[in-house]
Amino acid sequence: MTEASEPRDSDLVDRLLGAFDHLLDVVHDRVLRPITVVARVLAYGFIIVLAAVVLVVVIVIGFMRLLDIYAFHGREWLSYVVVGGASTLAGLIIWRRRRPLKLRK
Repeated sequence: MTEASEPRDSDLVDRLLGAFDHLLDVVHDRVLRPITVVARVLAYGFIIVLAAVVLVVVIVIGFMRLLDIYAFHGREWLSYVVVGGASTLAGLIIWRRRRPLKLRK
């Protein structure tokens, strides 16, 4: 029998590199992956909030222009009263639906 056909025992270098590779996998799974997930959630959440704010501003501006041009032509103060009243009403509804801290849990 030749030496090449005999099964080799894993030598020290292979075992050390295998252990190091396993250590890196564990560090990646337990440390880096949660950090990556949190960073993605924060980034996408920030983008969604900014897009929602822009959308609300565009809708309010469009509603104001619609009221100024078609509903209250020449009386733009009435447009401000309607939009302010709608905003106040929405704020009161949201405020009324809030719960104390003890009941949130």
